[in-house]
Amino acid sequence: MNILVLFAHPVETSFNAGLHRMIVERLRAAGHSVDDCDLYAEDFDPRLTRKERLDYHNQRAPGEAVAPYVERLLRADALVLSYPVWNYGFPAMLKGFFDRVFLPGVSFKLVDGKVQPSLHNIKKVAAVTTYGGSRVRAILMGDPPRKLIKRMLRATVKPGAPVTYLAHYAMNLSTDQTRKAFMTKVAARMDAF
Repeated sequence: MNILVLFAHPVETSFNAGLHRMIVERLRAAGHSVDDCDLYAEDFDPRLTRKERLDYHNQRAPGEAVAPYVERLLRADALVLSYPVWNYGFPAMLKGFFDRVFLPGVSFKLVDGKVQPSLHNIKKVAAVTTYGGSRVRAILMGDPPRKLIKRMLRATVKPGAPVTYLAHYAMNLSTDQTRKAFMTKVAARMDAF
C-alpha cells in the first residue's frame, strides 16, 4: 500500500519522534510505500487564510498552497497519524492540516447542502498518540481526539475501513517499561498493517 504518515511533534528527540521513526521503519520493512509527512520539518502552515476560507467551497486550483498536500492525501491507500494529545486535542499543526487539506472536493462533497464523505481511496487508518494524563481524565473530558479519529475520520474514509487507535496514556507518569511496552504494541500493529 501507499501509506501517508502524518507526524506532528516539534521535538526530534521526543518519545513521539521515536514512535514516528519506528512507524516509518516498520511500514517500509513490511513492503509498503511510505510518504512520510513530518508537518514541522516541512514547515506546514496550519493557519487557514482569509482567502482560503472565502474560497473554501470553490473548485480547487492546482496552484493553491495546499495542493501538494491534497495530492499526497489523494494518492494514499492508507493513513497513519502520529502525534501527541495536547490540552485534550490535536496539536495545532495537525488540526491545521485537517482544516486546510480536508476540503470540499477532497475529503467530502456537498450535494444539495448535505455532506457526502468521499475520501474513499483511504482503506485503512491508524492513529498512534500519547496523552499526558490518564485514560480516566481523557474520558472525563470526552476524549475529543479519539472521537475525531474513530468517528469523524472513520466516516470520511472508505466505508468499512478499519480504524485503529493506539494511545499511551499517563505519559507524565510513564516509565521505561510502559514506553517500551507501547513501542512493542505499535511495532506489532505496523508489522501487520
